[in-house]
Amino acid sequence: MSHRFELAAPVAPSDHLLGGEHAPVTIVEYGDFECPNCRQAAPAVKLILEHWRGRVRLVWRHFPLEGVHPHALSAALASEAAAAQGKFWEMHDVLLENQAHLKSDHLRGYARRLELDTARYEAEMEEQVYLQRVREQVDGAEKSGVRGTPAFFVNGAIQDVSFGLQVLRDRVAKLIDRPA
Repeated sequence: MSHRFELAAPVAPSDHLLGGEHAPVTIVEYGDFECPNCRQAAPAVKLILEHWRGRVRLVWRHFPLEGVHPHALSAALASEAAAAQGKFWEMHDVLLENQAHLKSDHLRGYARRLELDTARYEAEMEEQVYLQRVREQVDGAEKSGVRGTPAFFVNGAIQDVSFGLQVLRDRVAKLIDRPA
């Protein structure tokens, strides 16, 4: 199985992207908004983006661990509803910061706080408009060998961060700072 631990779904225009659009290094993170490790990883990832501004980009994809995290899927759907109104990263940050409060009434409150069109938000959540998108990302993660969150791929190859995020930073540094 040649695709194991390599990114099965290439980065596409529909992905949520932060950082330089044509950056030489792309980090793809498969995450779960209810996952404590994803929350802990977020500041370190932001520092990497700031340190190599314009030379690194981050793509967030959903991998809600529904068996362990009962609110992860609805949080993912809420982030997609926010994305439809141009506020994905704002919702991403609010969800990770408020991990213990991801019930639907909380999510509704965040939508209001971000000044989303709440009628549209409510309708899209009710109809689970973005469920297919989330499911496709989960499928892509599984095909790439992802088992848990956060899972990071750097330029398409998986990066083990089980011993901390310094290895992610080192890998990025190698790719950017190495002589051409």
